[in-house]
Amino acid sequence: MSLTKLSAPLAAFVLVVLCALPKAAVAQKQNGWIGSWAASQQLAEPRNSLSPDDLHDVTLRQIVHLSIGGSELRLHLSNRFGTAPLHLASVHIAKPTAAASDKIVSGSDKALSFSGASDVTIPAGADYISDPITFSAPALSDLAITLHADQLPAEQTGHPGSRANSYVAHGDLVSATEIPSAKKVEHWYFIAGIDVGAAPGTAAIVTLGDSITDGHGATTDGNDRWPDVLANRLQADAGTRNLAVLNHGIGGNRLLLDGLGPNALARFDHDVVAQAGARYLIVLEGINDIGTLAREHEVPTAEHEVLVRHMIGAYEQMVMRAHAHGIKVIGATILPFAGSGYYHPGQSSEADRLAVNQWIRTAGHFDAVLDLDKVARDPEHPERLLPSFDSGDHLHPSPAGYAAMAGAVPLSLFSTGAPQIAITFDDLPAHSALPPGETRVDIATKILAALQDAHVPPIYGFVNGVRIEEHPGDEAVLKAWREAGNRLGNHGWSHMNLNQRPLEEVQPDVTRNEALLKRWMDDNEWHWFRYPYLAEGDTAAKKGDFRAFLSQHGYKIAAVTMSFGDHLWNEPYARCKAKANTAAITSLEDSYLAAADKSADYYRGLSQTLYGRDIPYVLLMHIGALDAVMLPRLLSLYRAKGFEFVTLEEAERDEFYRQSTDLRSPPGPDMLEGVMAERHLPLPARPTPAVQLDSLCR
Repeated sequence: MSLTKLSAPLAAFVLVVLCALPKAAVAQKQNGWIGSWAASQQLAEPRNSLSPDDLHDVTLRQIVHLSIGGSELRLHLSNRFGTAPLHLASVHIAKPTAAASDKIVSGSDKALSFSGASDVTIPAGADYISDPITFSAPALSDLAITLHADQLPAEQTGHPGSRANSYVAHGDLVSATEIPSAKKVEHWYFIAGIDVGAAPGTAAIVTLGDSITDGHGATTDGNDRWPDVLANRLQADAGTRNLAVLNHGIGGNRLLLDGLGPNALARFDHDVVAQAGARYLIVLEGINDIGTLAREHEVPTAEHEVLVRHMIGAYEQMVMRAHAHGIKVIGATILPFAGSGYYHPGQSSEADRLAVNQWIRTAGHFDAVLDLDKVARDPEHPERLLPSFDSGDHLHPSPAGYAAMAGAVPLSLFSTGAPQIAITFDDLPAHSALPPGETRVDIATKILAALQDAHVPPIYGFVNGVRIEEHPGDEAVLKAWREAGNRLGNHGWSHMNLNQRPLEEVQPDVTRNEALLKRWMDDNEWHWFRYPYLAEGDTAAKKGDFRAFLSQHGYKIAAVTMSFGDHLWNEPYARCKAKANTAAITSLEDSYLAAADKSADYYRGLSQTLYGRDIPYVLLMHIGALDAVMLPRLLSLYRAKGFEFVTLEEAERDEFYRQSTDLRSPPGPDMLEGVMAERHLPLPARPTPAVQLDSLCR
């Protein structure tokens, strides 16, 4: 048993039956759908439509590029701008051999269904979502979507600015590994999005804009638009791999008036609010509003002033509507475009751009600002694009310009702001008393199932090898733990208390545990040490010497910054189970959740007092019988309180844990209570005890 050194301050509420929480905390979705790829829909104008000869008995294969990955997909189809029902005889997905190829990987082809049927009829003006399908799609991978129709409409809903080749052929070729006779068209038709099944904490970033977001000037089939490069950056950083990027740019799009596609405010609900998992929005739009106003001839100053005022009003509407749905809005400044042969802006149009950009930059309008104007402009001629970032038309960036834009996006903009918690378990494979008829493996199985169901990332369990020496069969707990993808760390062979035992005994006890850990962890990182009883030494000298020992052996300390004394409930639970005392068990369950709830508030309060923020918390738990029963409800409780589950490694990257992970640092407080004491700050009051757990079921 690990008795935390925080147990004395905690005693006022861990040994009680507090005001009961509901049996189940607020229900939380265990997994959900997140958009991984998307394209804004519009009516394809004649020059971008399929030819009349290609509408009958047609197969259309289209390649899209995902941002985040998943093992379950669903496809969004669209007939949003159609005037009659759209019938698709079959829809398949597969892995293409390359982004620029009509060929698919043999054996990867799968048929989609729609309410169980292989065909689908989409009403005029509507979208349609396929049934979910199991399909392994890694992050940043390509997906081939193949449609077959007996007859397509003369006017198609789609996305002309695909920057990707699609393949059109006659006949039913949805499963063909290649379509050698296919005609290439650089447009998408009828496909609007791909969602992936994702764990809680995953979110999507919507990029709303015009041709600069859509990628005019990017490489065909190259996926080097600025949102693509941003997606690459997010996947390269372990802290942001849970973020998707959805490109909702439309070439020629405007904030205020329809043009190529509906205006930005008109499409806002479809393209932002309705996107699965949208939590962030980057708005880069307005250059076409400014350029169009005086494209043919100069207009009076009053019209320029009205335009600027109306553009700002559109931004304000976006922020208000996004906030109503919990979406953070990032405003991007409008890029320079002097020298453009399309808009040839004069001084008044440039003044409009500067005025709009000044409003965007002003604090209090957007939640954050992305100054892409500053990134892309020529410092010597700020009304123009930097030549190396110019695609050649002085309006659209080049691939190098798009890369610079994406590279300028601070990934810190996408912090969820949610408090983070890393769950850890002590005393593997055995803790506290067993209820009648249960085994250690039974307890571990329940715990592992609850963690998996809640999509908690891999966690550490800290091992005492002596338990296996005493009961060899309990090693099956470690086997199950590792097979579930979780990790093991060192808790000392026999759980020695460093405050009560000499270094000469404790140090060999730590190293004795290593052979067992190496056997189960192979080459994986097992050099995390959790102090038994959280006892770090009763003298400064002992504490320093033991830290030096751990450092020499390559260890990091698994600190504890949240605990509610869960171990205290496990023995009373076993007694009450043996007596079949259901009333007492109910009180145990309720008080367990109540203690966890109050404890979370307590530690968050300490963190806010000390640092004005939530540090990532490391929660201490034990592999006990009631812990196994209560874990699903406990995880729901933490989710209901807004916590995001992270790994121990992720939590301890925070500066608070520096001395725990770098033992070359001098000893000092590594618990929030310890820092409060060091700063001579009083601890908050605790609830008054009501019922002693030790008295139950005696």
